Amino acid sequence: MSMPRSESLLARAYKVIPSATQTFSKGPNQWIRGVSPAYLERGDGAWVWDVDGNKYLDYLMALGPIVLGYGNDAVSKAVADQFRRGPVMSQMHPLEVEVAEEIVRRVPFADMVRFGKNGSDVTTAAIRAARAFTGREHIVYCGYHGWHDWYIGTTTRSGGVPGAVKELTHSFTYNDLESLRRELTARPNQVAAVIMEAVGVEIPEPGFLEAVRQITQEHGTLLVFDEIINGFRIRYGGAAEYYGVYPDLACFGKSMANGAPLSAVVGRRDVMEIFDDIFFSGTFGGDATALAACKATIEEFDRLSVIDHIWDYGRQLSDAISEMIASNKLENSIRLIGLDARSILTFPHDDEYQSRLRRSYFMQECHKRGLLFFGVHLPTASHGEQELNFTLDVYKDVFKLFREAHEKMDFEARMDGKVTEPIFRKP
Repeated sequence: MSMPRSESLLARAYKVIPSATQTFSKGPNQWIRGVSPAYLERGDGAWVWDVDGNKYLDYLMALGPIVLGYGNDAVSKAVADQFRRGPVMSQMHPLEVEVAEEIVRRVPFADMVRFGKNGSDVTTAAIRAARAFTGREHIVYCGYHGWHDWYIGTTTRSGGVPGAVKELTHSFTYNDLESLRRELTARPNQVAAVIMEAVGVEIPEPGFLEAVRQITQEHGTLLVFDEIINGFRIRYGGAAEYYGVYPDLACFGKSMANGAPLSAVVGRRDVMEIFDDIFFSGTFGGDATALAACKATIEEFDRLSVIDHIWDYGRQLSDAISEMIASNKLENSIRLIGLDARSILTFPHDDEYQSRLRRSYFMQECHKRGLLFFGVHLPTASHGEQELNFTLDVYKDVFKLFREAHEKMDFEARMDGKVTEPIFRKP
């Protein structure tokens, strides 16, 4: 595939945009330069086109927000109609009430709702609310929860975060209850909240989530579920609803408005009412166009049985991938993890660079064949039989090439571009 315009834009971007990107995972060091497209300009259903006219089947789906498919007619019309009437207003808009009511009806543990624009907005809002509600300051977390100080200060990209802020956040290990107990016990009556994805790339062991719920209650600590990816995908109420373990607060985003910037923090009434006293406010918090997109998305979910379709498609895809891994005898080199509605291909290796090398080679060969592989599979309402057959045809070829490279141990010699880099670098 030829990509002269993509490469030209990238060269210009380096002069005016730090790291050339607004979002790290879309950045040039996360893809195979010269093989992967740098800029996409349009999408239709599950397919996207780069600025050079090359066509790809997408599973990353804008990092998760596109759940119906690109260019959904109902959502596009709702957004266009609302934008003409007024994107944001000088007073509250009726859609704030209507969409909040729809979410409360559909999310079993949501008594009240506050809206934001992105995931970091609402995870940070939930942390502030938990601190205000409990009168405590420390936070215990597991997984990724956005760019704001309280979380990112714990990572290798902590520049600019005050040391005092970093000292208030502590991590525990998923599926390791003792690591959670240890963090809470070390700070008696000091932990405001435990925040985590109920399920991410790792499936919860039997009883794990129930035990987390019990442990947090024993310590008087609020439980916050980050449902930014899982909400409106595996269930309306995300993993909490799927596993039947309800948090005190939960954070939603991505799939709820099919690409429009909208997020929400929801939860039980007594905790949510603390928002009357804390400051969580913004000009675009009542963005009527995004709320119109959310309302239309929910209506499409009902009409198309979207969640059922996502699971059914994901199950077919997972079964076929698992068979390919087995038939190519790559069980120790490629693993499919996660739920069928949100699965990930991983390339485990004791050497972190070797793991990235193998993933990079797999990406490269998929991109050459028109599959915009990034590791994750996020099926949408627009992924159907044609998309499944195309995916499996590409994977059949790439698995064979990967097996050959694995047998000869010549992955580096097969690379046409640079190996991807980690976002969070080792200190």
